[in-house]
Amino acid sequence: MSDDLRRAVQKVLPGVRADLEALIRVPSVSADPGATEDVSRCAQLTAQLFRAGAAQEVEILDDVPGARPVILASCPAPSGRPTVLLYAHYDVQPAGDPAIWSSRPFEPRESGGRLYGRGSADDKAGIATHLAALRAHGGRPPVGVVVLIEGEEEIGSPTLGAFLDRHRDRLAADVIVLADSENIEVGVPSFTTTLRGLANCVVEVRTLAESVHSGTYGGAAPDALTTLCRLLATLHDDEGHVTVNGLTTGHPSRTDYPAERFRAEAGVLDGVRLLGSGTIAERIWTGPAATVLAIDAPSVPEAANALTATARAKVSLRLAPGDNAIQARAALARHLRDHTPWGAHVQVTEAEIAQPYTVDARGPAFDAARRAYKRAYGADVVDLGGGGAIPFVAEFANAYPKAAVLITSPGGDPASRAHSTDENLHLADFERACLAEAFLLAELADWSTK
Repeated sequence: MSDDLRRAVQKVLPGVRADLEALIRVPSVSADPGATEDVSRCAQLTAQLFRAGAAQEVEILDDVPGARPVILASCPAPSGRPTVLLYAHYDVQPAGDPAIWSSRPFEPRESGGRLYGRGSADDKAGIATHLAALRAHGGRPPVGVVVLIEGEEEIGSPTLGAFLDRHRDRLAADVIVLADSENIEVGVPSFTTTLRGLANCVVEVRTLAESVHSGTYGGAAPDALTTLCRLLATLHDDEGHVTVNGLTTGHPSRTDYPAERFRAEAGVLDGVRLLGSGTIAERIWTGPAATVLAIDAPSVPEAANALTATARAKVSLRLAPGDNAIQARAALARHLRDHTPWGAHVQVTEAEIAQPYTVDARGPAFDAARRAYKRAYGADVVDLGGGGAIPFVAEFANAYPKAAVLITSPGGDPASRAHSTDENLHLADFERACLAEAFLLAELADWSTK
């Protein structure tokens, strides 16, 4: 059976690769109000692909107010077999300035064994992985399968909870496979077992009724931008540790992540010191992080010799597993209010949150998954943390608390540059991911009969 399934996956891969490239060509940027037609077009294309030999029933659902279309595909479970929910998303991040890409962001290009293009790794590869696994089984897998492909993950999946509530019974599953993470390195299958959370605030500082001449009033009257800079500097101590009180630090990770490798993958310039202390895994997976995401202030080309009256910034916390996003956001807001210098007027608006999450990676479903991925990759699975927040994971876990949750990679790795320029997918690992998921469906069928 194993050799037959390998051959079946190899047979469907050329078509799946072509389907992935077709998906990449659609600029389905959910954050762009002007891309509504492209988002809808990508949903239509995704549904069409699942109708082509992957699933027995396929629908496009648009029944949650304000939501982007959701694709729901299914194959009924044979008697006595479990049901597996396969998740991915078809929306992508904005491409930014096309001039800083090596090629056009929405035109797939292969180079050096990698497929370049926005969405190639995050997360249209997840869609393609599910297509390959199901087509390899002839659209009739040995377990029940429900496929959910959403179009809002890149904006925080704001309506996913309402969708799960509305269709809870149709989506119920024994195992949930979320193909939206990355392997720790090429050729090493990885399950993400912890995710940091997110807590954002927007802080606005005002010092003057209006901007005034910097020569006439500078030296006594504080400008808002300098005031804001001093405030933002209080988020870290001299070593780079986050100074916001009340945040949690998680348990140390057992996975090694060498500092030199991290520096290379992050593109840290020579001579620039890393923040904080402890292992790299502790700093990026199980500890908090504070980042200034953006500042509203006069641009350099438009600068005048004036004291700025108001300045604004968006501040983000990444939260350790075990923390509470609502409490952490309140702690950040309190820190910003309490540390504003010189009596400046400050307004803090509490913004987006995402709860951290820890997967209990034990039990027969995980045993089956480790066997399947080891057979496909020829290497043992590594459990790793995720530094980013994935809000939909907690949504699924809360909706289906008894289900085993697997967070897998559809072939991405740290060099895939998700959310950045020249996003790409390692094609050999993509093929291994397709094979691993096909094996997983077979393993779960065998497990269910024991």
